[in-house]
Amino acid sequence: MQAFLDKLVQMATAVGGKILLALVVFIVGKIVVNKLVKLLDKGKLLDKKDASLKKFLVSFVRIALYVVLVVSIIGILGVPMASVVTVLASAGVAIGMSLQGALGNLAGGIMLMIFRPFNVGDFVTAGGETGTVKDITMFYTVLNTLDNKHITIPNGSLMNATVTNFSKEEKRRVDIDFNLGKGEDIEKITGIMQDVMAKYDKILKDPAPFAKLTGGTNESMTFTIRAWVLNADYWDVYLGLLADITTELGKAGVKAPGIRVVSDK
Repeated sequence: MQAFLDKLVQMATAVGGKILLALVVFIVGKIVVNKLVKLLDKGKLLDKKDASLKKFLVSFVRIALYVVLVVSIIGILGVPMASVVTVLASAGVAIGMSLQGALGNLAGGIMLMIFRPFNVGDFVTAGGETGTVKDITMFYTVLNTLDNKHITIPNGSLMNATVTNFSKEEKRRVDIDFNLGKGEDIEKITGIMQDVMAKYDKILKDPAPFAKLTGGTNESMTFTIRAWVLNADYWDVYLGLLADITTELGKAGVKAPGIRVVSDK
């Protein structure tokens, strides 16, 4: 009986020691992983990489280090790796089904890094949402909307959606339609529009600004202005032209200077 008790105490001590060691390794390992990820994120190693790729790599390294930590803890507990592999293989189908969405998002994140439809800092419409890209992780992309909402979109859905990137090109075109009363002097109106656009230094000279009668109905005429600007100047010029042309048309006595905006986001 005494021998049995001694054996039981010996086994409990061994198991308890392994559990305690595994717990210590987990705590220390978690601290080390967080430190390494923080150093990688703030260090100079990835400074030459663009922000999108840097965030993705940091996210990947964090997950990889935690996988190594978990495998190490399993080894400390004395669980044979062959048995672990066998169990994972047996449950592979079930795990694959349950993680189908996550794996799709991971694949989507990798494809986003390869094809680069947008980068961190770009203003986009994607997955039915419009905003500035704040983060691209392995599984999700984060947008901040114009009214400062934080939106998380699965990468898998982004790879199957239409993405409009408003920041990709160096130049953008401002397009605004003005619906004015029938019978107004066409040359007078286009002259006013051209004069207003000529005052804007931010409007590019090539291609030249455009102001023409482009359509109408039995009750109105539609005039369209088009002006090319640098991407960073788009909203300043867009809003300025909208206000200034409306004001000048009103001063000139033009009938019903109603405005219908046809510009994109």
